[in-house]
Amino acid sequence: MERKIDAGSANLDRRLAAAGAASHGIVTARHVSQLGGDKNDRQRRLDAGRWVELYAGVYRIGGAPETWRSNLLAACWAGGPRAVASHRAAASLWGLPGGREAVEITCPRWRRTQKDGDLVVHESRLLTAVDVTVRDAIPCTTIERTIFDLAGVAGSGTVDLAIDSALRRELTTVADLVAIGDRVAQRGRTGSARYRNAVAQRDPSQALPESEPERRLAEALVRQGLPRPTHQHVVRNALGGFIARVDLAYPDDGIVIEYESAVHHTGKVALERDSARRNAIVGCGLVALTATAEDLQDDAVRLAGVIRQTMNATNRRQSKPIVGRD
Repeated sequence: MERKIDAGSANLDRRLAAAGAASHGIVTARHVSQLGGDKNDRQRRLDAGRWVELYAGVYRIGGAPETWRSNLLAACWAGGPRAVASHRAAASLWGLPGGREAVEITCPRWRRTQKDGDLVVHESRLLTAVDVTVRDAIPCTTIERTIFDLAGVAGSGTVDLAIDSALRRELTTVADLVAIGDRVAQRGRTGSARYRNAVAQRDPSQALPESEPERRLAEALVRQGLPRPTHQHVVRNALGGFIARVDLAYPDDGIVIEYESAVHHTGKVALERDSARRNAIVGCGLVALTATAEDLQDDAVRLAGVIRQTMNATNRRQSKPIVGRD
């Protein structure tokens, strides 16, 4: 009889280990019941120190490493069937700027999770099935809902970068971002105005910035009172041949701007390449300006001044009357 109990226990352990392997080493009382175990089976494993109870009815299997993902999944399962990773935690799962390996979840008010420590719980009645998906075996908010929620806990710059990242990786579209804003953004709801403003600036026909410094530089120029520059502008010669793709540009003023980082612009080969490229751009009659990390540090004050001078000079040349001889 004793051998039968041991064999049954061993079989249960194998089934639970298989379940845990697919869920970051986390199982629940429901898993135990579905696999043929009961409350006594759970308690024996706890008493023997083979399991750790993270929340009521939520356990880490012995030998499974404690990770951010395992803690996040445990919190979601503790919050009930409608609890999901959200905000900065969901942003991290999606690989978005503004993401943080926090244990941050959203669940309905009537299934609120309470626990001391680093757990952050957001209560929402507006989280529906259409806002929920799964990332790495963890229930979480969709990319659109994640960005919307991020707008409530992060600054405008971070939200802009998150949108850029999601659009560049084709995780969403401007239309889908607009749609969720129309559905959940409400007057007085934290982040709604910030989210709407960020999405409203997106033009599906315009190129996206390819880097965080490029986005930050463009926003700094706008703060200095300049028009919003064009991202990833293509320079062509008089015959329409491709010359270069530049980070930012004011095409109507004949100004292009390249952001140079020490990482990508160091060494003789890089110097020769960049010089040839710049000469080709200037050869098309454009003014080529260079921005660096220092321009981000001073909020583009110096660069904005140079751009204004160049724009003014261009306007004077264009408005100067043509004098000829009879």
